[in-house]
Amino acid sequence: MFEVLVYVYENYWQGAACPEIDRLGRKLIAAGFEAEEIQEALVWLEGLNIAAKGTQVDAPDSPSGEESDSSVSPARMQAQASNSLRIYSVAEQTHLGAQSLGFVCFLETSGILPPHMREIVMDRAMAAPGDPVSLDDLKIIILMVYWSFGEEPDALVLDELCDDTEGRLAH
Repeated sequence: MFEVLVYVYENYWQGAACPEIDRLGRKLIAAGFEAEEIQEALVWLEGLNIAAKGTQVDAPDSPSGEESDSSVSPARMQAQASNSLRIYSVAEQTHLGAQSLGFVCFLETSGILPPHMREIVMDRAMAAPGDPVSLDDLKIIILMVYWSFGEEPDALVLDELCDDTEGRLAH
C-alpha cells in the first residue's frame, strides 16, 4: 500500500491534480501495481480525503454556529490551547509503537504538525497495516496528510520525512 501512496505523492504532488478515485485506480493498474495493493491504498486515500475535507478549525473565540454553503458541513474543531495535552489510547500506543509516537510528538512540539493535522495522522495511521506502524510508513502518512491539505512542509521537514536515515552517520 505504501508504495502506491508514494507513487501518488510523487506523480500528483499537487493534491488537486490527482484524478478521481476510479480514474486513479486505472492509472495505478497501468503503472503496474497489484490490484489488492491498489484497492487497499484507494480505500485509505478515500478515508484521508473524507478526513481532510471534513475538517475545519475554529479560532478559540470564533462562533461555531455559522451556516455553511456546502451540502456537507465540515466537522468543527476548536483550536487547541497551548497548555492542552493529547493522551494516546492503549490501542494507539500499541499500533503506532514508541518510535512513531515519539516522532509525532516531536513534530507537534516543534510546531510542524498542527493539532488538527495530528488527529488526521493518527486516524490514518490507525487505518494503516502494521503492528507497530514503522517510522518510514508513518512519515509517508504525514506527507500524505500535508498533501491532502494542499500544503508542502518546510524544506527541512520535507528532507526529514523523505530522507533514508539508515545511511546517516551520527556526528
